[in-house]
Amino acid sequence: MAGLLATAAVLVSACSSGSSTTSATAAAEEAALVALPRSTPAALTSYYAQKPAWRGCGVPGFQCATIKAPLDYAEPDAGDVRLAVARKKAMGPGKRLGSLLVNPGGPGGSAIGYVQAYAGIGYPAEVRARYDMVAVDPRGVARSEPVTCLDGPGMDRYTRTDNTPDDARETDGLVAAYRTFAEGCGADAPRLLRHVSTVEAARDMDIVRAVLGDEKLNYVGASYGTFLGATYAGLFPDRAGRLVLDGAMDPSLPARRLNLEQTAGFETAFRSFARDCVRHKDCPLGGAGTSPEQVGRSLKAFFEKLDARPAATGTRDGRRLTESLATTGVIAAMYDEGAWQQLREALTSAMKENDGSGLLTLSDGYYERDADGGYSNLMFANAAVNCLDLPPAFDTPDEVRRALPRFEKASPVFGEGLAWASLNCAYWPVHATGEPHRIEAKGAAPIVVVGTTRDPATPYRWARALAGQLSSARLLTYEGDGHTAYGRGSSCVDRTINAYLLRGTPPTDGKRCS
Repeated sequence: MAGLLATAAVLVSACSSGSSTTSATAAAEEAALVALPRSTPAALTSYYAQKPAWRGCGVPGFQCATIKAPLDYAEPDAGDVRLAVARKKAMGPGKRLGSLLVNPGGPGGSAIGYVQAYAGIGYPAEVRARYDMVAVDPRGVARSEPVTCLDGPGMDRYTRTDNTPDDARETDGLVAAYRTFAEGCGADAPRLLRHVSTVEAARDMDIVRAVLGDEKLNYVGASYGTFLGATYAGLFPDRAGRLVLDGAMDPSLPARRLNLEQTAGFETAFRSFARDCVRHKDCPLGGAGTSPEQVGRSLKAFFEKLDARPAATGTRDGRRLTESLATTGVIAAMYDEGAWQQLREALTSAMKENDGSGLLTLSDGYYERDADGGYSNLMFANAAVNCLDLPPAFDTPDEVRRALPRFEKASPVFGEGLAWASLNCAYWPVHATGEPHRIEAKGAAPIVVVGTTRDPATPYRWARALAGQLSSARLLTYEGDGHTAYGRGSSCVDRTINAYLLRGTPPTDGKRCS
């Protein structure tokens, strides 16, 4: 499952300290997530003792339920938040191993949508035979009291906003778009917006664990889901069972550093695509012998052409392909090398025939826009969680401008747009409650951390960093392309993770697959 993050809206963890990166990183090296007491506080007893009313939910084999969690763990009596849960029970053969929670990332990806569309039917049969496949949409996401910021037409305007401003007028337009987005989120859920942090979502998962009757949490998280799973392990190390963190994030980095390193990750993935593209006769960016740098310059020139004159797409509503939408479409294809052919064809149509429909399709899929112009709440929840988890990466446009050389060095193709995308949290209606920190999870059972060497969204160095923090981590490396590794074609990766999930046998630390 490709991870889910935003570009024109936000990055995978697109809010970081406006203070210097060096000082913020140094502070994170000293700070570590502190485990909660082993005993359940009396004020939370009623939440942990819930008995869910399971019912059919329209997808064969699945049951759904709603459970409650405190809106504010510091004041459990101040109100509840309702969490949607779905499961597909283990059918055997073999001894049942309990529940396996899955989360596809984001933040903002629907875990229920993921388990019903893929994990509940596409995970290895032996895993599904022995685990109940379970998903909970985190607070503020999809079926769990979703945050909403803009309507469909509003999101259309937002996603086509020029995020490589050339002058003061265009800069003001981008800032106005961020303000409108943020104000919409604040108006929709003023109380909930203060309580959608990753720490709170991880505490919710412990309630779900207890309600399901499991002594320990077994979990597979991808992309942002690794941050959620690692946070759970840090808060509840004694309750962490078999945890797989695939496409890992580094919680110790402030968001400006996260954004910069992610920008470099997209450049790494693009260069891999570029080398592959020029081997094909239909590559519109160059032929045999063309270097990745030359391919990048050709793509950047195409983006600049769209900035001046967007391309037609043939849609009924007259939407045109802007530079920002085209950039999103290209980035979307970086998540899975299986989409590279589709990207070549889309670029050929746009560059040679002025038909932007292929790139628009990629962009719409990334933003989860449907054919009727409606959007899921993916991008809304993405911003809501990111902007609460870490202070803003930049506080002003001037700070972005000063940082542009570093971002453009990290990626000549994507750097400028991704730097400006990092400004969004500066206008968020609530202040961040989180800070960069290490997660050690001392006392936890072995945790498998998976990193892909040319992952665009969660650079491989993040997997190494998280594995270096977690006291019981075993690092599994996939030498390949695309975002995440489990279930994406490597029999070595799949066998290794299956052995861990089914028999509790973790890989040797440092094991490599291709």
